[in-house]
Amino acid sequence: MADRDLQGAVVRFAGLLRRHGLPVTLVEVTDAARALGHLDLSDRNEVFLGLRAVLVSRVEEIPTFERCFNAFWRAARADDPVLRGLVAPPDDRGPEPAPVETPTVAGQRREGVALETWMADEEGDSAGEPLGVPSVSDRDALTTQDFSTFTAEQLDEIARLTVQLARRLARRASRRRRPAKRRGLVDLRRTFRANLTRGEIIDLRRRRRKQKKVRLVLLCDVSGSMDLYSRFLLQFLYALQNVFGRVETFTFATRLTRVTEHLRGRPYRQVLRRLTDVRDWSGGTRIGASLAEFNRQWGHLLDRRTIVIVLSDGWDTGDVDVLATELLRIRRRAARLIWLNPLLGNPSYEPLTRGMAAALPFLDWFAAAHNLESLRALAGALRL
Repeated sequence: MADRDLQGAVVRFAGLLRRHGLPVTLVEVTDAARALGHLDLSDRNEVFLGLRAVLVSRVEEIPTFERCFNAFWRAARADDPVLRGLVAPPDDRGPEPAPVETPTVAGQRREGVALETWMADEEGDSAGEPLGVPSVSDRDALTTQDFSTFTAEQLDEIARLTVQLARRLARRASRRRRPAKRRGLVDLRRTFRANLTRGEIIDLRRRRRKQKKVRLVLLCDVSGSMDLYSRFLLQFLYALQNVFGRVETFTFATRLTRVTEHLRGRPYRQVLRRLTDVRDWSGGTRIGASLAEFNRQWGHLLDRRTIVIVLSDGWDTGDVDVLATELLRIRRRAARLIWLNPLLGNPSYEPLTRGMAAALPFLDWFAAAHNLESLRALAGALRL
């Protein structure tokens, strides 16, 4: 089995744990994928203990972890030489857990799995009772909470806060000022000029900040390693698309897909249905090849008033030299190149992956994207 297939299986296993109440974060998923590289995959008990050490933080979570482990890895194909040791023997299946989503493995189609789960959550939320309005302290807590730990019940409020954040970013003014008739600061130079022939200043001239027309180009990683964050980052992109005047949005995993029209002017539930057209959702990651496709087909979007934002964890299975070349092309044509990485929200994270290390020299801004507070900090970078 290819490394990316095993990593994808770990990501889906983590998603199963989260649906059963374990607060597994993306950093822990990354550690689990790395841990499997040092374990004997033919020894089921060794893999069980290794994943439990990384993904379980409290003793009371162990029974849930064990049930999910048995259910998930038993669903893998017994004829796979890599996963054969992870499949429970027929006579040692143990008690059946609650019904869970059957994972897909190498050779099986994975497109749209995460999106279908999201749509089910959206429809389930709409069928229930209206949620109460959270207090100010609750909202403050939500802004600092990691996206990977949110529950389905919190999605409505997160959506509202995301729209508010997008509107605040859209109102971000530039440093240049223009003449104004009423409001704004007094423009001393124009005021003196207008009153040179008068004995006293009676006609005040004012100025205020000029709003620049900035184009945003958003490139969002929707590969399997981003599954725990894609849902909330997609809500952020949806809000930006419908608040900013000029926005182009793309998703990428193994290839690039333009989703601007999918996100524009529709209810969010309809957006999720339309996004099932993205055929490589939750797949592998070829960032360099995706950016090369963007430069070939959509490079005309870039000019000195364009800010390019890449949302990705930097895990790239492609050629990092291609990634560096394509980022350099974007950097030369665009006004600013920003990279938002959810993993950067962890204090112990270091950008040591080959893809992230290759990208850093070309970035104007490298920041976290793990919660609403980190996205709010983006306001300081959206300035020409």
